[in-house]
Amino acid sequence: MAATRIPSNSDDAPRLEHRLRDVGLFVRQAFHTFRATGAVVPSGPALANSLTRFLKEREGSDSLSILEAGAGTGPVSRVIAAHLRPGDTADLVESNPEFADYLRELVGTDPTMSRVADQLTVHQTLVTNLGTDRRYDLILSGLPLANFNADEVREIFDYYFTVLRPGGYLSFFGYLYTKEVKAVIAPREDYLRQARSSWVVEEWVNRYSVGTERVLANIPPAWIHHLQKPDEK
Repeated sequence: MAATRIPSNSDDAPRLEHRLRDVGLFVRQAFHTFRATGAVVPSGPALANSLTRFLKEREGSDSLSILEAGAGTGPVSRVIAAHLRPGDTADLVESNPEFADYLRELVGTDPTMSRVADQLTVHQTLVTNLGTDRRYDLILSGLPLANFNADEVREIFDYYFTVLRPGGYLSFFGYLYTKEVKAVIAPREDYLRQARSSWVVEEWVNRYSVGTERVLANIPPAWIHHLQKPDEK
């Protein structure tokens, strides 16, 4: 009896190819620049979908201006692109030149991103160097805050809340249990640096949090904080 061939989605092969390229590039760069990447594999679909909840669940018809900081190899960028409406714009910021070049390639070749190529701009720079002459309705941050010192984390959050419009949302993530693991295996100074950085994060979360999620399906498991800048009175 001849084997029955199960039909496959025509988009599956390109998606798998892109995913494999994403992982390969990310792993190579993580090996050389772990402090800047903060992980060994790109964010998974579950994390990308949760991080973009305020884009996907938007209300009203107003266009949005979006900033993605630490875009990496584009797993979150693709979700952003998939939910852009006419009039929306997104700045994808990545300081790693290899990742930035890869993102520019995706804007031209990835089916989801190329559809809205004129609404996407890739910036190869530190996000805090992007300037304060722009405003955003939504900021999605993939920066590895646990790898920065407290002053750097404070600078990043100060920048986010400078360019975020009143009423806008900031969503960012980190990995579960990293501080606990470092307490056991890391040098004391590295543990203390991360502890001080986490205190700065907690300050902002305590002031502006509108929700926290755990994404156990990600590798490694992650947490997401959603903050909202108060409306001006």
